[in-house]
Amino acid sequence: MIFLGIETSCDDTAAAIVHDGRDVLSSVASSQDAFHAKYGGVVPEIAGRRHVALLSAVIEDACERAQTPLDSLDGIAVTRGPGLIGSLVVGVAGAKALAFALRKPLYGVNHLHGHVFAAFLEREEAPPYPFLVLLVSGGHSQLVAVESATCLRILGRTRDDAAGEAYDKTARLLGLPYPGGPALDRLAQRGDSNKYAFPRHRAGGDSLDLSFSGLKTSVRYFLESEAGRTARHEDVAASFQAAVVDVLMARVRAAFERNGYRAAVLSGGVAANSALQAAFRAWGAQSAVPVFIPPPKYCTDNAAMIAAAAHYQRDATLSDPLALTADPNLPFLF
Repeated sequence: MIFLGIETSCDDTAAAIVHDGRDVLSSVASSQDAFHAKYGGVVPEIAGRRHVALLSAVIEDACERAQTPLDSLDGIAVTRGPGLIGSLVVGVAGAKALAFALRKPLYGVNHLHGHVFAAFLEREEAPPYPFLVLLVSGGHSQLVAVESATCLRILGRTRDDAAGEAYDKTARLLGLPYPGGPALDRLAQRGDSNKYAFPRHRAGGDSLDLSFSGLKTSVRYFLESEAGRTARHEDVAASFQAAVVDVLMARVRAAFERNGYRAAVLSGGVAANSALQAAFRAWGAQSAVPVFIPPPKYCTDNAAMIAAAAHYQRDATLSDPLALTADPNLPFLF
């Protein structure tokens, strides 16, 4: 089956053509970073307006690159939530119009489920069920048990800031350009990760929940101190990043020890982080656990993962083109 995927949950306008949930025939994304950089973050109104201006061209480009005309599609998949409502409605409206006009099946996909199925893209071997997912992005950080394509359970989640949000806020404290996460990662590669002992959140009892607000605040107070004003930013970035990775990997190890998962997946925008990838792969090798990490272009928001999720979750995501609505607070579970 050949699906067109559409993703407009935040500030990237994306479309992709995917065959059988794995083979990416094309993946096109138009970044809005230049429009939001001067504000230090995404401005929802600007994001929505840019999606309106770009969506048709991005879809057309994806079809041309894949040499797949719209009338040959087997279905259209679109992110219906969670995300920015002004961004979501543009993608949903476009997908509904196409599905109705072309008389094609329409699939409304959860954005976070898309990140789970990004690990299936461009691979001969898919993660075997049941598998554990560490999903870390700018808006979400959570551990997910995936028992089947439609049976997913949240084991732990952030209680405050997501990991990506902590990266962006700390990058701003260090005077780094937007988007802050990748810039901080590059800076940290030149620093000493053991230079400063920033706090690691320890969840009480059997909880697998996460917290990063205290870490971010600790970095801020340190930078405002006498020692912090003369500290090398490379060392601060590396020490901050080490604390984030330690917390995430501690939760992964704890979750894996409790259940008999057959593999582990790292996904979401922060999955592109070099230190986290290295720690995840090292743990997998040491523990003899198969690990799956999407290519960097499928870690960040993209439409190929939305098409993949729709392929594997077909009946659960099939929607009425006249009734599908965007939901910025879409629940994770069906």
